[in-house]
Amino acid sequence: MGSLLSYSGITTKVRAMESNLITDSQFREMSGMETVLEAVEYLRHLPTYHGLFQDLEDAELHRGAIEQRLILSLYQDFAKLYRFSNLSQRKFLDLYFMHFEIGILKKCFRNSMGRNKLSIDLSVFRDFFAKHSKLDLIKLSSSSDLHEFIANLEGSPYYDILSHLDDQETPSLFDYEVHLDLLYFRTIWKVMGKYLSNTEKELLTRCFGSKLDLLNIQWIYRSKKYYNLPPADIYALLIPVNYHLKKEQITKMAETGTMDEFYSVLKTTFYGRKSGLELSEKPNLERLAEDVLDKIYHSTSKQNPYSIATLNSYLYQKEEEIQKIITLIESIRYRVSAEDILSYVVKK
Repeated sequence: MGSLLSYSGITTKVRAMESNLITDSQFREMSGMETVLEAVEYLRHLPTYHGLFQDLEDAELHRGAIEQRLILSLYQDFAKLYRFSNLSQRKFLDLYFMHFEIGILKKCFRNSMGRNKLSIDLSVFRDFFAKHSKLDLIKLSSSSDLHEFIANLEGSPYYDILSHLDDQETPSLFDYEVHLDLLYFRTIWKVMGKYLSNTEKELLTRCFGSKLDLLNIQWIYRSKKYYNLPPADIYALLIPVNYHLKKEQITKMAETGTMDEFYSVLKTTFYGRKSGLELSEKPNLERLAEDVLDKIYHSTSKQNPYSIATLNSYLYQKEEEIQKIITLIESIRYRVSAEDILSYVVKK
């Protein structure tokens, strides 16, 4: 009864917001559009994105501007949920917010790596971050280079780990992103049990535990395929938490000599079995992770509608929707066929 009373209001709010998520049929309509302008005009008429693009001229509809406005809609949804939440629910949302901060930092690194000069406008997010974060977005976005950007993080939980990397001779984008993810998941895994009930902790463990496992699988894959790292270096990158993925399976994947051997081990894991992989299959690991996580987030919310899983599931769905919109619009920009676009954004 306690959960029902505590979550009845926020669950009703989430259900109302879920009704505005883009449907498969709407994605099908958008995939048939011929120009970016048509797709953005379609979004302008949807309740969730109404007003977000009104101050942008047609010539300003480049990927960066569109992506900024879409992410802003995610932040707006987060703010709505935050205002509607009680103290316990806000503790979870405060913890979740670190994910947004890391998303911003990753975007800055991606823009700066290669030419070592930042060129990103974060002012559109300033009001939102001022209420929830200690990061100074304007100061960060005005950094002249990567070294100054990291120096401007001093006082934040990100400074020590990133300044240590900055001392290395040639840290890569992969290095920065992996260490940010390591910090996030270590923090959330450590803090989660302090603020949540045992039931809520178990629900989030199913989601975050699976995400940790799948990230470790992807990092092992990338480390071997693109960087040819030895096992000892791979182990140093992995999140030291196991959920369904067994330690001996991690060891076998990290120490395989070929990618064929890697996939053979993957098929023996919980995630390989859950996805029904055939022996001959070499799946796209990002798509595999997405399929598995979709099922887990949906099931935890459906089975426990009056719990923290409802908030967690909605934010996951919203982020997935934004990524699909970005993929769709960029595919239209580069004249990808409607059939191929559909294969990216609508599941069979």
